[in-house]
This record gives sequence, C-alpha cells and structure tokens, in this order.
Amino acid sequence: MGDSTVTTLEGREEAVPHPVSDDSGRGVLRRLRTPRRPRLWFEILLIAVSYWTYSLIRNAVPEQRSEALRNADWIWRVEHDLGIAVEESVNHAVNSVTWLIVGMNYYYATLHFVVTLGVLVWLFRYHPGRYAATRMVLFATTGVALVGYYLYPLAPPRLMNGGDFVDTVVVHQTWGSMASGDLKNMSNQYAAMPSMHIGWSLWCGLTIFALASVPWVRVLGLLYPAATLVVIVATANHFWLDAVGGILCLAFGFTVARLWYGALPYRLPQLVPPVVKQPRPQPASPR
Repeated sequence: MGDSTVTTLEGREEAVPHPVSDDSGRGVLRRLRTPRRPRLWFEILLIAVSYWTYSLIRNAVPEQRSEALRNADWIWRVEHDLGIAVEESVNHAVNSVTWLIVGMNYYYATLHFVVTLGVLVWLFRYHPGRYAATRMVLFATTGVALVGYYLYPLAPPRLMNGGDFVDTVVVHQTWGSMASGDLKNMSNQYAAMPSMHIGWSLWCGLTIFALASVPWVRVLGLLYPAATLVVIVATANHFWLDAVGGILCLAFGFTVARLWYGALPYRLPQLVPPVVKQPRPQPASPR
C-alpha cells in the first residue's frame, strides 16, 4: 500500500518505496536523538518539575532507621578492612578550625545547587548542541541514585551508633543544610548512598574540563569535585564509599546518553542550526 510503481526502459514495472520515513516511528526516534537548540521555557519547566519530583521521591523513601544504621556499621567495617576509614580523623581535624568548617557547612548547603545550575545555564548559552545530551547524563545519574536510596538506606557517619563523629552543622549552628539542624525533618536522613554531591560535582567538573577554553577554568573544574569530596567527609555527611556510589551513578548516566545519542555528549557539535518552520501550503485559488 505504501509502494508505487514505475515503468523502466525495458517496459517492466518495479516497486518504488513510498517516502514515508518522516512519518514513521523510526523517523520520530531519529528526530528525538538529533541534537537541537533547547527552548528556554521548556528547560526551566523541566528542571523545576524534575527537581520537585526528585525531592518528593527521595523524601518519600522509607527511612528504615535500623537497616540504615546496620548498613553504616557494615560500610565502616569494610573501610577499616580496606585501610581507608579516616573519615573520623578528617572530621575532627577540620572541625577544630572554626572558620574552615563553617565555610564547608555553607559549601555543602549551597554550591551543590548553585554550581550545577550555573553549568546548565552555561551549556544552554554557549553549547546548545551538547546541552540536551549533557543534561540527560545529569538526569539519568539522579534517577538511578533514587533507586539506590530505596534499595540501600544508609545512615551518614554523623548519625552512627557509637560513633565519635561531629555533626558540624549542629555544633556550629550554621544554616541551610537539609541533612541536619532545623531542616533535618524535611529530608530523608538515611539517603547517603550514593552521594549526589559527588555525582553532580563530578558532572560539573568533567563538563567544565571538557568544554571550557580557558586553562585555569578547566583546572577549577577538576578541583571542584575534589573539594566536594573533602567537604562531604569533613562534615560527616558521607563515607568515602558513598562517593564511589556517586561515581558509578554518573558512569551510568554517561552510558545512557552515549547509547541514546551515539556519542559522548562532549563530542557532539557545539552549535545546532535553528529550527526552520516550513511554510504551510496555500490553498489553490479558484479559477
């Protein structure tokens, strides 16, 4: 039904496929996988709805306190066996320097959102061809992290039974952290594995390093996730292994984007042509 026939020079009729690819499911899929210029109103709405959904699901996960504490004890034992259980020493050392730990408390509470949004805006403005794919990495990373929160509740070091960790937000009475202090009842306290502070900061750092043209900015991109790792440990909000979980989630995010777009986000074209609307055919005028 979709084929037509033509007559060849030898007088035989051959079937010629009808050009219906643009209307087929394959054509739609191809268009979805093709980088295009992002629309500002859509991106603002998408990010707002996605973060609201992420917060809703994360905080709706049952806290499962007893299981979370058992998992924390297990993580702590594993780190001792591996010889990397130095979180308590880092926590106490940094906590003894008031200005430093207070600064880290505010770092933990704010830069997680500010830098991530800043990188998204930068991509939208200067790398529109790579924006959608790089955003997909972030969204897939966050999505699989929600699965981790549900399947593996984990208490942060500051809430461990018998631990000697300092809850730096409580001790120094700093504001802003959803993990402790006055805002702790608004957030799931046992969603420490994986660490999205690491997942998001490493996403930011790799994006800046791969796409920035100024050398010192690229260096700052790499320093940002490294500094974040120190902060999450010094404030007793995460174990080292929580950071490993965040890295694995980010690897999953890059894999999803690579499979969908056929290339890593940073290898896609920087710019894409604007969408040109085809003029509507005018009805024939009556003779």
